[in-house]
Amino acid sequence: MADSILADMDGKLRTRLRLTRIGMFAALAWAACVQPAWTSEPEADKPPRKRENRLARETSPYLLLHKHNPVDWYPWGTEALAKAKAENKLIFLSIGYSSCYWCHVMERESFMDDQIASFLNEHFVCIKVDREERPDVDEIYMMALAVLGRRGGWPLTMFLTPDAKPIFGGTYFPPRDKEIVPPAGKDGQPGEPQRMTGLLKVLELVHDGWKESPEQLLSTGDQIAREVRRAMARHQLAPAGPPPEELAAKVLAGLSGIYDREHGGFGYSAANPQQPKFPEPPNLDFLIEYARRAPDGSARKMLVGTLEAMAAGGIRDHVGGGFHRYSTDRFWRIPHFEKMLYDNGQLASVYAEAFALTGREDFKQVAVEILAFVSRELADPAGGFYAALDAETDAEEGLYYVWEREELERLLSKDEFELLSETYGVADGPNFEDRSVLLLSRPLGETAARRMLSLEELSARLAPIRQKLLDARGKRERPLTDTKILTDWNGLVIRGFADAGRLLDDDAYTEAAAGAADFILKNSRTSEGRLWHANTGGQAHLNAYLDDYAMFVDGLIALHRATGDTRWLTAADELTQLQIKLFWDDAAGGFFFTSGDHEALIARGKDPVDGVVPAGNAVAADNLVYLARALSKPEYLERAERTVTAFAGWLDQSPAAMPRMATAWTKLLEAKADGGK
Repeated sequence: MADSILADMDGKLRTRLRLTRIGMFAALAWAACVQPAWTSEPEADKPPRKRENRLARETSPYLLLHKHNPVDWYPWGTEALAKAKAENKLIFLSIGYSSCYWCHVMERESFMDDQIASFLNEHFVCIKVDREERPDVDEIYMMALAVLGRRGGWPLTMFLTPDAKPIFGGTYFPPRDKEIVPPAGKDGQPGEPQRMTGLLKVLELVHDGWKESPEQLLSTGDQIAREVRRAMARHQLAPAGPPPEELAAKVLAGLSGIYDREHGGFGYSAANPQQPKFPEPPNLDFLIEYARRAPDGSARKMLVGTLEAMAAGGIRDHVGGGFHRYSTDRFWRIPHFEKMLYDNGQLASVYAEAFALTGREDFKQVAVEILAFVSRELADPAGGFYAALDAETDAEEGLYYVWEREELERLLSKDEFELLSETYGVADGPNFEDRSVLLLSRPLGETAARRMLSLEELSARLAPIRQKLLDARGKRERPLTDTKILTDWNGLVIRGFADAGRLLDDDAYTEAAAGAADFILKNSRTSEGRLWHANTGGQAHLNAYLDDYAMFVDGLIALHRATGDTRWLTAADELTQLQIKLFWDDAAGGFFFTSGDHEALIARGKDPVDGVVPAGNAVAADNLVYLARALSKPEYLERAERTVTAFAGWLDQSPAAMPRMATAWTKLLEAKADGGK
């Protein structure tokens, strides 16, 4: 697609864009938001600027980080889009989020640069977007990047025509051209130096193209916009009929094909062990549901193997509880350090359910530690939960979480240090530059046996050591907390607390879930009962998306399961009726991501594929089955069936991409067999 577009342009513009694309590929290969810190260069401290741009009026903590930039930023909205059309200027769109390390790097390097800001302000309309506030905008332009054949990531940097159609983009750009040398390979030799095109050069090239051949770029925008719309409808493949009854078995086979049998988890490359690996809770939820029904043990084996490996690795915070966003390697050893509410909410459910399934106390302990972290560091006093903790402190990634050997020796007695060092890998030497990420060097049972202790005795000795480290860490400068209270992510953590309350028999967890649910019901709804997407600093705003309704209803259902209180069921039913009214696709079945009265964008998505969070359509189908049975509403079963069937074509081609939908289908078949009871 990208090559055909470039081929239609005149030779001079084509040469310019090809040169830019070469730099773009270098940037994407080594400096996207998911890349290691070796590509970063220290930035000298600069005095804060007193000047404020329009972002100072926003509530998003991410947008507010840019309020002192010399860039004349606009938030996404009618003012900026109208200005671009009136002045016939290209739009420079930058999308990121508060806990994205490379978003902060680009902000410091480029958006505080007076020369770059001056060029942007003169020649572009500059729009900054928090992807967690506007996932609809992010989805469209991330898809545009994929259409252009580039790998995605954040910060997302896109150039748009005055009518917001994408023409070119990338992720992180250094401020100016630079040469970088990749880390040494297995042979100990560094890779070939790579030339990265800087942002200033990219801006000049794109602006020159707009001056010299605007009609070509407008045509490019039209073509890419059409491809984006087509790509976002790809999940709506013509169904050959309803999915087969054995759909769950097909999903299991698909997951088995991408399962890492040595280190757990899914989607890895044996040839590239440094490829990032994510927890993917929807896969784990599916394995739990499958293991309950099937005696063959393969689902249970994949589930347990993944949970053990994650719990042992550095992706788990062994001092403060909870999980970082992902591992930078196949082995779960070194994390990318941001901590997200959505991961921890889901993993609390997963580990609590795994404890109920296996009876393993270590899985219960992980769940307890997750919820302790969420309660301690992400809880709003009013009842909701914040979105995330940043990855960096003082412009250094992971600084809050890693340890120098000398510091550990000062904090602990000799015996305590030796036990910690043996248990958590410090004895093996630094594993993150000159510091250590704590991880289990071997299973705790093996360490206990080596020291001739029971597992309980070892755990009892480690507990006060970890508490000392937590107390010491609490005195460090904390990473930024993103204080947005997002309705969809709160739905996930409400389910996490409610499931833990039910499965671990602890009313305190259930009460925390109820407090968050009450917060959303009281503070994140309109006078007509519709949900808002975000609530920051007491200000609720942004029309809710499908995921807000589906995931919050899922949390309410979990509360109903934990308490039997019908008020949660009533609230879930009321919101589900609103969801149907606002998002239902009567022609093809299923739910659109945005409501029918949402702001018109260049495309409207309806994605059923699970990622690090489950797809809204899959959660909605699951909710409908539960509510149909709990409320004796057979019409909900019909909606659930139409939702799953709407994506039967995609399920047939890529079943492992939709584990939550497969679970909903299994439950639907059971409900129909029981007469909906």
